[in-house]
Amino acid sequence: MRLLLVTDWSLGEQRLRLALEQACALGPQVGVQHRHPEAPTRLFLAEARALASLCARYGNPFFVNGRLDVALLVGAHLHLPVDGPTPAEVRPHLPQGRWVSAAVHDEAELDRAAGADLLLLSPVFSPSSKSADGRPTLGREGYARLRARSSCPALALGGIRADRLALLGPLEGAAVQGAVLAAPDPAAAARALLVALAHPGALAEPLLRRW
Repeated sequence: MRLLLVTDWSLGEQRLRLALEQACALGPQVGVQHRHPEAPTRLFLAEARALASLCARYGNPFFVNGRLDVALLVGAHLHLPVDGPTPAEVRPHLPQGRWVSAAVHDEAELDRAAGADLLLLSPVFSPSSKSADGRPTLGREGYARLRARSSCPALALGGIRADRLALLGPLEGAAVQGAVLAAPDPAAAARALLVALAHPGALAEPLLRRW
């Protein structure tokens, strides 16, 4: 997996599902993270089941954001937000082979994410999906600093576009939201990001060879 799509339900269910269908059809290089903090539990679970089915169809890795119970119910991997439990706390409750990803914005959070299989380092650039986010951006230097201290693969998140990837130097992968899901042609936008990630010099090594 080199490209992770984080769901944005504010786009509307029909548009989001169509965009995910088009991008997921590119295969297992594309993963999906189900994030919908405003949704009641039953709705969140129903959405997760539908997305799990979509990802199973095309072989895409599928993560559920912040809900261990929902991840277990739909057979998904688990993503941990910064205010959630640690990877060490959830690992004993996950079946063998399930992955844990964790959000990281600084060194303290990086230490807390010890034991994760995958990190989402953000915000690298100003995220278009969170215009009110007041956190300073990492930029190339901040991303490289955190990445150098990471003991597992890390994806760049926040304001990521295909034309910005070269600014970050060697890169394992990226996580995006609007850059693909809100694009007029989601499949073309996802392809452009994958091409940029695979360009000679843009990747230090393939992301998670076991994936």
